[in-house]
Amino acid sequence: MASYDVAFIGLGVMGYPMAGHLARTGHRVHVFNRTQTRGEAWTAAHLGRSAASPGEAAEGCDFVFVCVGDDADVRAVLFGRDGALAGMRSGAVLVDHTTASAGVAREVATEAGDRGIGFLDAPVSGGQAGAEKGILTVMAGGDEADFRRAEPVIRAYAKTVALMGPVGAGQLTKMVNQICIAGVIQGLAEGLNFAQRAGLEAGLVADVISRGAAQSWQMENRAATMIEDRFDFGFAVNWMRKDLRIALEEARRNGARLPATALVDQFYAGVQAQGGGRWDTSSLIRLLREPG
Repeated sequence: MASYDVAFIGLGVMGYPMAGHLARTGHRVHVFNRTQTRGEAWTAAHLGRSAASPGEAAEGCDFVFVCVGDDADVRAVLFGRDGALAGMRSGAVLVDHTTASAGVAREVATEAGDRGIGFLDAPVSGGQAGAEKGILTVMAGGDEADFRRAEPVIRAYAKTVALMGPVGAGQLTKMVNQICIAGVIQGLAEGLNFAQRAGLEAGLVADVISRGAAQSWQMENRAATMIEDRFDFGFAVNWMRKDLRIALEEARRNGARLPATALVDQFYAGVQAQGGGRWDTSSLIRLLREPG
């Protein structure tokens, strides 16, 4: 595969390993992180350069990748005099891996298009483990030509990469993903709690039913730690509530009914009230064990 000058903006638990895969596959990687020491740590571990601003990181690059927190963070690193768009050249492609709103994706696409820059909204699924192993699922929205150019580069850290439709379709697909996950985790929490209160060996129950129609990624990867009451890892409740807020806001705009999602979102608020904002999303079972 051809090697490119690429920038990666946002070196959190996802972005740090994703940028590492780009470096390992031969791309010349420029990174930016708001906490400078994080960028310095990345460059100490990989071949690459740490920049002082998003614009400096993006300057002269063929592709710019972004993975930050929310709509406000996307605007902060892309817009303005020091933003990535100011540093990008015409003809380059911007790929935003942030889980954000479809509205901000369209906003960025307009600004990028005015500058002759391609844009894909491309949120990911697979969690920190998927990022570290390079097996993420990427759901993209945007122009097909931009997608075809970026896809081989994205595959440095992704197993599945799909174009879902025009700009915004990637974010809308990620909302579907989070809606489905929320319901699955709540169902798993209720099932495991029921098994334990019924006097069953919950681990054996999970092992048996995971071989049938109840099987899910959450059951395979989270049932054991839920039974052990361990949640100090994984995808944080705070981030899940952010994602569900985005989905619920979009549902109010498009008329979709999300009664179960709204209920699970409130259950996550209860986990936060117990001090579990940084716990893994599987901590929903805590509310069933400790309802107070």
